[in-house]
Amino acid sequence: MTERPPQLVRAYGDRKDDGRIQLSFTLPLAASARAKEAARRYAEALGLQAVLVATMEPAGRDYSFFVVYGRSDVALDFAEIEVPEVTAPEWNFKEINSQIKEKLHRKVVVVGACTGYDAHTVGIDAIINMKGYAGDKGLEAYPWIDAYNLGAQVDNAVLLERAQELRADAILVSQVITQRDCHKENSAQLVELARKRNMRDVLLLLGGPRIDHPLASEIGFDAGFGPGTRPSQVASYIVDRLVARAEGRA
Repeated sequence: MTERPPQLVRAYGDRKDDGRIQLSFTLPLAASARAKEAARRYAEALGLQAVLVATMEPAGRDYSFFVVYGRSDVALDFAEIEVPEVTAPEWNFKEINSQIKEKLHRKVVVVGACTGYDAHTVGIDAIINMKGYAGDKGLEAYPWIDAYNLGAQVDNAVLLERAQELRADAILVSQVITQRDCHKENSAQLVELARKRNMRDVLLLLGGPRIDHPLASEIGFDAGFGPGTRPSQVASYIVDRLVARAEGRA
C-alpha cells in the first residue's frame, strides 16, 4: 500500500493554523464573577490556552450558559482518517428515471416509515413525499418509482409485512429519537427480523439526525444517511445498487 504524505490540520480562527476555537457549555452555577472564572478554568482544564469567556447568560435557576474562546495546540493528520461513505452517482431527477426505465424496465418500489415509538416524520416526509426537500423532488414525484410512506410509530414487523406485500426493492427507516440509544436497538431488531424472514435481498436504508453510514453499516443496514440528505441522493443509491445487481456487478 502506498503511504500517504502527512496532512496536518489545526483549527482556523483569525488566521490559518492559529488553533483558535469556540466552545459553549453550561455549568450548574448562577451567573456571577466566580462562575465566569469557573468557566475559564474549566476551559483551561480541557487543554485550551489564552481562554476568553465571551458570553455568560443565565440558563435557569442556578445554571449559566457560557461561550468561550481559546487556543489549542492539537493537530490531526487528516491523511490517516478513513471513514466508510455511501458511494453512488450524483444523478438528477431525469437521469434517475432514465436509468430505471432503460436498465430495469420496471418501476422501483420503495417503502418507508418511522419505526418503533418514533413519531417524528419530518425526515421520512422530506425524502418520500412529493414536495421533497431543498428544491429536490421527493420519491413520490418520480414516475418510475412507487413510493409508500407508512408514517410514524410503525412496528418493525408491520413495516416488513407491508414491504413483502408490495414486493419492495428498498425499505427506508427514519429514526429521530435517540435517548438511551433506542434508535440503535430498534434498527438492529428490524435487521434481525428481516434476516429471519429471508428479506435481506431488500435494500435497507437508515436515516436520521444522529445517523451516518458507518453506524448504519455496523447495525446491519446497507446504507446510512444523515442530516441534509436530499431525495435524489437516496434514489440514486437505490437505483445504482439495483442496476448493479441486474448487470451482475453486485
